[in-house]
Amino acid sequence: MYTKRRIVELLKETDEAAIRDLFRHADEVRKEFAGDAVHLRGLIEFSNYCRRDCLYCGLRRSNGKAVRYRMEVPEILAQAAYAKSLGFHTVVLQSGEDPYYTAKVLGSLVRRLKEDLGLAVTVSVGERTYEEYKTIREAGADRYLLRFETTDPVLFKALKPDSHHAKRFLCLDWLRKLGYQVGSGNMVGLPGQSMESLADDILKFQELDLDMIGLGPFISHPDTPLAGCANGSMNMVLKVTAITRIVTRNAHMPATTASGTLDPEGRQKVLRCGANVLMPNLTPRQYREHYLIYPDKICIEEEPAQCRSDAENMAAALGRTIAADAGHSLKMAHLQQP
Repeated sequence: MYTKRRIVELLKETDEAAIRDLFRHADEVRKEFAGDAVHLRGLIEFSNYCRRDCLYCGLRRSNGKAVRYRMEVPEILAQAAYAKSLGFHTVVLQSGEDPYYTAKVLGSLVRRLKEDLGLAVTVSVGERTYEEYKTIREAGADRYLLRFETTDPVLFKALKPDSHHAKRFLCLDWLRKLGYQVGSGNMVGLPGQSMESLADDILKFQELDLDMIGLGPFISHPDTPLAGCANGSMNMVLKVTAITRIVTRNAHMPATTASGTLDPEGRQKVLRCGANVLMPNLTPRQYREHYLIYPDKICIEEEPAQCRSDAENMAAALGRTIAADAGHSLKMAHLQQP
């Protein structure tokens, strides 16, 4: 039983042998409950406009240095078709909170991706109304990713001054009730974050019984109020990943680009500590360099085919395979099909 006290003890652990044992245990749990296949999700970052002003994010509306862009629907569809030609079974549609894309527009896009291309679709466009989520879901969206970043209401309010802690969790509840496969996550190493807060995050993952959990390090952006703050540590990301895998067992967990940005071997390390998903960036190059939640993001210059090849090589080097199915929720075995 992983109590809050026990999780805090593990997060504070400094003995290298004990930490290796934790990572080994997490990898064993991953193998038992998620298998050796690495699932690929093709990420399309279709807009970097955002109505929010989160202190940590380079896309925040107050960042006047950000070069803004929006992809039109035909561009998104073309990129998704390219993703399918590369062997992707899932695309992730991600943007800032951009009201330009109404639920009707997003629903129409999702319907085309499902009917014309047969892709599994994850949507990540932030907080919307219940009716908007319903419209997108009824159009065929399979999954929705909405990270809560921190369970600590005081820290949440400090870092996300125009968002509401309770509303974030209400949205996650709506998504579950609408039948989405629900993903959430946190950021490790936020200024002001405690070990107790991180433990609460992990226990919240377990309580929500999430289908997907995305976590990665805080990386300071020079054009935000948190410029100059210390980045999160790779070691803590690995500990949080490992404990999260152990307590949630069968959630899909990506090795995030942020981890690879913080540490050149970051994604490989995370895959050894419980992760089972990679999300190669398929955003067209002319836009990709402008979707900078954090600076010095990796994989800015690579073509999508190279990103796919790199993911395959990374999995093979770890003795893992690339999944041949859409990678639906491991809690919904009947959906596991190409």
